[in-house]
Amino acid sequence: MTSDSRAVAQRRREQLRAFLRTRRARLTPEDVGMARVGRRRTPGLRREEVAVLAGVGVSWYTWLEQGRGINVSADVLDAIAGALRLTVPERVHLYLLAGLNPPPARGPRGAVVTPELRNLLDAWLPRPAMLQDRYWNIVARNDAADAVLGLTPGDHNCLVTFFTSARYRALDTHWAKVAPAMAADFRADAAHFPDDPEFGQIVSVLSAMSPEFVELWDRHEVGAHRSAVKAVRHPDAGELLFDTTTLAIANRPDTHLVLYNPHPGTDTEARLAQLVARPRPHGMGLAAPA
Repeated sequence: MTSDSRAVAQRRREQLRAFLRTRRARLTPEDVGMARVGRRRTPGLRREEVAVLAGVGVSWYTWLEQGRGINVSADVLDAIAGALRLTVPERVHLYLLAGLNPPPARGPRGAVVTPELRNLLDAWLPRPAMLQDRYWNIVARNDAADAVLGLTPGDHNCLVTFFTSARYRALDTHWAKVAPAMAADFRADAAHFPDDPEFGQIVSVLSAMSPEFVELWDRHEVGAHRSAVKAVRHPDAGELLFDTTTLAIANRPDTHLVLYNPHPGTDTEARLAQLVARPRPHGMGLAAPA
């Protein structure tokens, strides 16, 4: 270990010591359902009380709070976080100070489209934009997403639509090149939630509908989301080229905003404005938010 690494580790241990002490000091025995015993020179829980609540040894917890170089596991950190009544951000902070990667953040199930997000989708017009949840379900989208991508009210999941919609496939210029990345990215996302059966249900349903998906899924390739260029061959607007960017919603980690921006140096913006301004065919209206 270099001197710089040792200095970083030392600062982290010092911060861990201060963090645990202050979290312990804000609680009383009554807060955690324990009886108050004896006189207390300082406010808050005692170290031995935290150790009992967390189910760890008193000496071990003392060493942790003192910032000694001991090994910790995720299970033990979760127990300490519960004993100290840590919030979600505080729990993540504890993991980082202990030198572990925090578990994936999980927002509330059942995505809700706030007025602010709805306004953002509409303000992005005439460019396409949509909201997706952790399963790639389409939570909401603007009219341009329907007009450009050929989505219908029956399209509720991006992965399913990609592999099963003939309309969508006909519009995607590079469908065959993108398909392996779609399967690989979904596998990577699902791995963050191994105890969530809904990912497996989507895979089962899609496997029964698309042999191409089965072939790609069986490769067990893993991808990573990245900004990309999407080419659309639209029957009314002609060739459209977009830069796509996926952004996480800060207070809803399970919801992502997907934005399509006309690629610089093309006439996509002008073609797009004309396309979105046209009357929509019957049955091609915006799907209701899931």
